[in-house]
Amino acid sequence: MLRKAQIGDVKEIQKLLTSYANRGDMLSRSLSELYESVRDFYVEVADDGRILGAAALHIVWDDLAEVRSVAVAEAVGRKGIGSMLVNACIDEARNLGLRRIFCLTYKPAFFGKLGFLLVDKSTLPQKVWGDCIKCPKFPDCDENAMVLEL
Repeated sequence: MLRKAQIGDVKEIQKLLTSYANRGDMLSRSLSELYESVRDFYVEVADDGRILGAAALHIVWDDLAEVRSVAVAEAVGRKGIGSMLVNACIDEARNLGLRRIFCLTYKPAFFGKLGFLLVDKSTLPQKVWGDCIKCPKFPDCDENAMVLEL
């Protein structure tokens, strides 16, 4: 079941994100950050209540948001959960009247199937780089920047 995240989901979301962050596939998120941004998140929940996947829509400016922290439990990967989560973020962005969504990713093929296009990172406003300082790869970022025009 796809739904907006709730406070009780935060620790499980962090566990899921940390499994990918430990491999260098995404930024880790502290519990504090996740509690502050819980309203940004969508989750896919199993019948038994386990979090199978998560994704967040983080508003950056009046016309721009970021899809971030997209993660699906490896046991249920490649079943469309990631696409459902990102599409929920896209739908919310449209409903909010945003004009563009971007992501920074190591999975450009996944986001490309959802309509995102590769762009040069320098075309994104400086404001989007706030999280980059926390990244162990800063300033030598090797992620792909992608944008979806809505």
